[in-house]
Amino acid sequence: MSDAARETRFETTEMLDGIRRWVEIESPTTSPDGVNRMMDAVEKAYDGTGARMERIPGRDGFGDHLIARSPWGQSERGILVLSHLDTVHPIGFINRLPFKVDGDIAYGPGIYDMKGGAYIAFHAFRELTRTGRRAPLPITHLYVSDEEVGSPTSREIIEEEARKAKFVLVTEPAREGGKIVTARKGIARFTMTITGRPAHSGARHEDGRSAVKELARQILTLEGFTDYQRGVTVNVGVVSGGSRANVVPEEAYAEIDMRVPTQAAAEEMVAKVLGLKAHEEGVNVFVTGGLNRPSYEKDERVASLFEHAKALAAQIGFELKDLKTGGGSDGNFTAPIAPTLDGLGVDGKGGHTDYEQLYVSSIAPRSRLLYELFVTLE
Repeated sequence: MSDAARETRFETTEMLDGIRRWVEIESPTTSPDGVNRMMDAVEKAYDGTGARMERIPGRDGFGDHLIARSPWGQSERGILVLSHLDTVHPIGFINRLPFKVDGDIAYGPGIYDMKGGAYIAFHAFRELTRTGRRAPLPITHLYVSDEEVGSPTSREIIEEEARKAKFVLVTEPAREGGKIVTARKGIARFTMTITGRPAHSGARHEDGRSAVKELARQILTLEGFTDYQRGVTVNVGVVSGGSRANVVPEEAYAEIDMRVPTQAAAEEMVAKVLGLKAHEEGVNVFVTGGLNRPSYEKDERVASLFEHAKALAAQIGFELKDLKTGGGSDGNFTAPIAPTLDGLGVDGKGGHTDYEQLYVSSIAPRSRLLYELFVTLE
């Protein structure tokens, strides 16, 4: 542990109280007013740190984004800390899942994904400035408002800030007992619209061309693209079609999710999905979509950054392990640009559920790890 860290305060009770305040401000992605109240609270929390604050107004029905920049070194490439403050839980969910502590578990909407992680990174930065020290590299903390729906208004900002960074630290929650994330699959999304020819299903069935029948065949093709050995999965998650039981369906519709391990696999599989054709004459198949989040691969740069973090964690007193996950995050956007470590937030479980929770014992050591990364990366 660095000498500087010995003079800092990483008191669990104090940090948990700060997390509680953030959790109790409900901020679902679909409530820009709620998200903006959350951004107001975070902006105020930086008072006294010397950070330069930038507020980017929301658009397209989403809340604002917030950037906190360290008062040193902003002309140089530095550390980008990436967090989101939107949650999946609707306004009022706090009544169903109120903040409470039961032994080593603290509950609340968004506490694990990812207000706990956002807060411990903020606390690490505040402690750095409180001691009057500066890190070797400038620190920029970007809080976005729309990650839970794919970051439609923040992606450009994320990538712009990543291009200014030597390293990116993402405060998504830890996985499987505290593991951080060093690789994520790329994510592609598609919609399939099928048009056929309607007919009376009793009197003139032979005249019809069923869009639903075609969709059934397409679903089997799509699901057949799944290859667990390669790490490719395809899921047809939403389907609809037809109008009445006695009418040969004229229209059918599907929404498709695909996960791919590498950029090369993404290019191959996206082309396959977009190239799908109808099996029967008189039926038309239209597929739109593509790659939403690029693959985040554990290359040499990421591996080196992970080994550095692992050594720091050992000094603090815990073993840091990593994993690859199929879930996406804003780290997918930064990894092709700058070495990225993800899953640096709190440990816990139940993200997006009515039992979402963090492990209280993970708060202090993981905030210390972020602090140590701030003061040792150069």
